[in-house]
Amino acid sequence: MRIGQGYDVHAFGEGDHLMLGGVRVPHSQGVVAHSDGDVVLHALCDALLGALALGDIGVHFPPSDMRWKDADSRMLLRHCRGLVAERGWRVGNCDITVVCERPKVGPHAPAMRAHVAADLGIDIDAVSVKATTSERLGFTGRGEGIAAMAVALLERA
Repeated sequence: MRIGQGYDVHAFGEGDHLMLGGVRVPHSQGVVAHSDGDVVLHALCDALLGALALGDIGVHFPPSDMRWKDADSRMLLRHCRGLVAERGWRVGNCDITVVCERPKVGPHAPAMRAHVAADLGIDIDAVSVKATTSERLGFTGRGEGIAAMAVALLERA
């Protein structure tokens, strides 16, 4: 088995929604990002890449490369799944935590779990998505941005 962890953060900016776990979540702001800014999927990609000891998402999808401008992060996740499979592993499970005061993540978590499960080719009961606030502390607490943490377990295929 191998375990990887991931973390991602984006500042809020102009817009009317966030992409979280492949789900369009209405919000009073968007995020400042090169791709679609999906912190959930970016953290999960980093967890998968970390478990494989392949660097981070910036190594594979550098913001300096215009191919990834406004990219759908579900495509990035599917690419990482391919790297996992090529090396003889499969995802056993993953656990993701979103950190923000707003928007409320709970109502969207089932759809996020479904997207992640589909993109990783695993059962939905192997995908956990939850959220917490930072009790109004730090940049997330002040409503300046959003963060996500993820851990993934890989098993030999």
